[in-house]
Amino acid sequence: MSPAPKSGIFIIAPIDGPVGDRILEIQEAHDPRILKLGKPHVTIAGSSGMGPIDPRTSVATLEEKLAPIAASTAPLTLRFGRPTRFMQTEIVVLPLDPHGPLRTLHERIKTSDLKAAAPRFYFTPHVTLSLYRELTKDALAHLLATRFDEPVIVDRIECHLTRDSGESRHLVTLPLGGPPTGV
Repeated sequence: MSPAPKSGIFIIAPIDGPVGDRILEIQEAHDPRILKLGKPHVTIAGSSGMGPIDPRTSVATLEEKLAPIAASTAPLTLRFGRPTRFMQTEIVVLPLDPHGPLRTLHERIKTSDLKAAAPRFYFTPHVTLSLYRELTKDALAHLLATRFDEPVIVDRIECHLTRDSGESRHLVTLPLGGPPTGV
């Protein structure tokens, strides 16, 4: 049995504003290699809950399948949990609640008839703080003590063609356009 692919089209939701800037600073200080993955973001599809979308999928098909989902989805107000190690690894993440509007968006994409690989993990939405670097005890303690109490607003999704090598090419951005909802 071969492992699930890590290449293909991923759907992410960028984290902007002061919270995104702060996450970026933490990533830069603790694991600068993670910056090659782009701005801080939540992966909505491509890793957990739904594997990468077939890399041969055209931009037109992505837009056809995803634009109605994005247009009818309200911007999401998200709150981070306490930083944690990801599934018995050295990876440190800011977890998000896998239920509610974020899960609904994920499930709508998952059932949109886009051809995708099997997921590597159960749906575990998060923003990664440290991915590549083995952390010292002090650095790990610092990351795990970091708190993000302010909510973040996700107002768009992006599709990126990503390769195992870490190369990534932006394909399309779709604004979330449904009526706003509260936390």
